[in-house]
Amino acid sequence: MSIAQQLFHLQELDLRIESSQKSLHEMNGRLGETEEMVNLRTEFTSEKQHLEALRKEQHNLEIETGDLSVKLKDAGDELYSGRIKNPKELSNLQHDISLLSANRGKLDEKGLELMDQIELHIKKVSELTERFAVMEAAWKIDQEKLAADIETLQSEVAAAAQEKQLLAGHLDPKLIALYNDLRIKRKTAVAKVNQGICDGCRMALPVTLMQRVRGGNSIVHCSSCGRILYLA
Repeated sequence: MSIAQQLFHLQELDLRIESSQKSLHEMNGRLGETEEMVNLRTEFTSEKQHLEALRKEQHNLEIETGDLSVKLKDAGDELYSGRIKNPKELSNLQHDISLLSANRGKLDEKGLELMDQIELHIKKVSELTERFAVMEAAWKIDQEKLAADIETLQSEVAAAAQEKQLLAGHLDPKLIALYNDLRIKRKTAVAKVNQGICDGCRMALPVTLMQRVRGGNSIVHCSSCGRILYLA
């Protein structure tokens, strides 16, 4: 294997590692809950809290209605007991009973409204629970596959890095330094030659330069971009 070919292979390993590391970064970014899941959970929590508040309000209303019912019954019993003879006291008691009855009516009306609201929120919580269950099931499958893909890609990166280390160990450190310097300047250090054209800059190579490339005995640089030329 010529020096140019070894450097080209080194470059392929570098590009593969960089591409894989970019993919790993993107894949790691997809680990964890999605924004849609977070939003749905937030909506579910809000609806559940609202439902609990409505049920608490309903419970308090039932206590208040119960207390009012006791007062209304006591007042009615007193009215019809025959113990009160004074007309003014009877009138005041009847007035109190009217107020209690009106308040009881308002509480009953509020209770019906609460029942309707609670029924709506129970339905909404049930729908959100079902939606989240479906979403979570799909998410778990995706996360498992993603974790497996990440593990596979990490193994590939490790293998490529090991191969790169072995290959670089057989090359002159000065060549490695030249290669790294060109990669920094040109992004790619080695360019294939196809039909007399440098793949790096797409410029035609002089005949004398092509002869040197075909010789394969030394490092030859493109006269236009400076990349190391490799003839497959």
